[in-house]
Amino acid sequence: MNLPNDSRSLELIADDCSFLEGPRWHQGALFVSDFYTHEVLRFDGEGRHVVCEVEGQPSGLGFTPDGRLLVVSMLDRRLLRLDGRRLTEVASFAELAAGPANDMVVDAAGRAYIGNFGSPAGSDLAFASLVRVDPDGTASIAASQLGFPNGAVLTPDGRHLLIAETFVGRISAFEVDADGGLSGRRTWAQFGAAPDYFDEARATRELEMLPDGMALDAEGMLWVADAKGHGASRVRQGGEVVDFVDTGDLSVYAVALGGPDLRTLYLCCAPPHRTFDPSASRKSVLLATQVAVPGTGAL
Repeated sequence: MNLPNDSRSLELIADDCSFLEGPRWHQGALFVSDFYTHEVLRFDGEGRHVVCEVEGQPSGLGFTPDGRLLVVSMLDRRLLRLDGRRLTEVASFAELAAGPANDMVVDAAGRAYIGNFGSPAGSDLAFASLVRVDPDGTASIAASQLGFPNGAVLTPDGRHLLIAETFVGRISAFEVDADGGLSGRRTWAQFGAAPDYFDEARATRELEMLPDGMALDAEGMLWVADAKGHGASRVRQGGEVVDFVDTGDLSVYAVALGGPDLRTLYLCCAPPHRTFDPSASRKSVLLATQVAVPGTGAL
């Protein structure tokens, strides 16, 4: 692993992971999924702990209003809840998601918004829907025609949802109504020219950025992971990059703001997209650095 030697200090929190995703700061600890070990991990002052194992491969994470862990089970497209030490099914939404389930954001009422690949793994890309799962387990389509819906955040007031559309190089914004419905879709940021194609290999070669996981800070800017680049960018609405964390030869796939003052930027890193097989290697690491502006505390 070749980390850059610059003025910003990067701390290695964990290595020897398969592929880290979905980091969430909650009650003094960082929770993160490790895809191919099937583990949800927790990092706190006492080290690294396995919270639970998810046979269907864990992805997006979140928490219910009463603090219970929610986990997206990727391959069987289910939302699970950790009750004590036992995982229980909140909802199965396989009929609403054509591909493996992906990242997730959970609102203050416990509604979960879950992306998916849009098509089965190994198939050509297809536009995907964002699934909403209500606390009672009801699943529905919240938005459609998304270009690989990935990392998502909610504003602290819960009135706006931002979501990365990875393979079109875009972050889209929605208004959220009182019942959790989404409307008023608009482009929050487009990185480079909007593509007139939808192809994973071409997008990886040609797009300026592949936005992946995101974290919102107190000034309304986003820290955005870039699955093809070599770091994470702090971005203002419109797409201007105002800060950058360089991760050397590693790409960043997801980020979270946490720590006691919400100024620690956690970075889930691995080699750039399409350059390695994460299911057959242990090249993913968790890094951390300090930033000037704290997070909002909203997921």
